[in-house]
Amino acid sequence: MTTAPPQKPHSGLPPKPRSAVVRDALGVGAAVGLSGFAFGVTSAGAGMTLAQTCVLSLLVFTGASQFALVGALGVGGAPLPAAAGALLLGVRNAFYGLRLSQVLGLPAAVRPLAAHWVIDETSAVALAQPDRRLTRLGFTVTGVTLYAGWNVTTLLGALGAAALGDPAAWGLDVAGPAVFLALLLPMIRGRSAAAPSARAGATPAPGQDGEGTATARPARAALLRHEVAVAALAVVLALACVPFLPAGVPVLVAVLAAPAVLAVAALRSRAAARRERSAAARAEEA
Repeated sequence: MTTAPPQKPHSGLPPKPRSAVVRDALGVGAAVGLSGFAFGVTSAGAGMTLAQTCVLSLLVFTGASQFALVGALGVGGAPLPAAAGALLLGVRNAFYGLRLSQVLGLPAAVRPLAAHWVIDETSAVALAQPDRRLTRLGFTVTGVTLYAGWNVTTLLGALGAAALGDPAAWGLDVAGPAVFLALLLPMIRGRSAAAPSARAGATPAPGQDGEGTATARPARAALLRHEVAVAALAVVLALACVPFLPAGVPVLVAVLAAPAVLAVAALRSRAAARRERSAAARAEEA
């Protein structure tokens, strides 16, 4: 039986030595792991006990959901809406997992353990690698470093909440965004390096041609417009609900932005199809 070749998450990226992948993964894990200080301080300030704070980091281990939960509880939100909002923020990790399960190709026995480390940072590092071997390496090193660092600094932050004061004053609130900007750079370089060959008339991939690429552009533009519309409507819905609804509920209302935009897009698509059919019928009659 032949073995399928390893999948390449980003074959257009330049090759990397193992040491560079380990260095990048350690950097991401250490930098973002420091944000555990901010969570420990925030959780303690919201009235969570030391044990509750540490167990939350050990078992949940997804920063945005943890901050959403303790933030909603800290301002008097009901536990159920607070937990529901945190759960919705964590759903994105399931979509990361669908992609990572293909490119990592881990044995079935290991997947439940690896799933606990499927978060923004491990996914970004893994998918930035050019082959499966380096993808596994980046995912593992980032996961170990970040999990250990996040939990240690959560403990220290909860213990020293009074001494640390405002987490933003330490610059911990910008660690995550700064890391993501750094992770985007290799992908941008890889795409820009591949662009000149495409413009120079490189052979299209199998199943693609110039006409297919041209017809794909409007579809990509429409998708981008839908994404922007969903984001904008979600912000409007959340801000509009904040003065009237308990903490944790506005984020649940904001979820309605996606089906609303999709419904409007479907209606517009049907209306356009009807206009095209009417125009075609009139042309035949003429």
